[in-house]
Amino acid sequence: MNIRESELPGIGKKFEVFTKNKDKMVIIIHDNGRRELYYFEQDNYEDYVASAAFDDAEARQIAAIIGGMTYKPRALETIEIAFDELVIEWFKVERSAKAANQSIGQLNVRQSFDVNIIAIVKKNHQVIHTPGPETIIEEGDTLIVSGERTQVKNMVKELLAGRGS
Repeated sequence: MNIRESELPGIGKKFEVFTKNKDKMVIIIHDNGRRELYYFEQDNYEDYVASAAFDDAEARQIAAIIGGMTYKPRALETIEIAFDELVIEWFKVERSAKAANQSIGQLNVRQSFDVNIIAIVKKNHQVIHTPGPETIIEEGDTLIVSGERTQVKNMVKELLAGRGS
């Protein structure tokens, strides 16, 4: 599969997807969250033959279906055994959360919860990949974390949820 990404100034991003079967799809993600999907026949990449538009919630629901979150093909069952409890999830740091204004090192996330923070999306949309122990977590940041399901849940409850939640 080949994917080409391009900016659409004032609109959002465009992704052209060419599958190994030579199908072409174009996905446009608007800055307001709207998604458009266009499908082209193999012998004519200029004129689309089908299209659909989705709001953000619909697009995420469809992504979950395509990604196998609602149905697991039998062929993937053996792969999932190795990753049965491993999850990668996104969580927003709530107001008055224990983690707010603390560094990853101060919170001792890896040692206390056996969870890794693999990225942080700051409020200004800056992305910090593989943040170090000195990285400060702020209210409103979105943390991308990986670990076993129960450990991630415990870390979120103790560190990211607002006090009194």
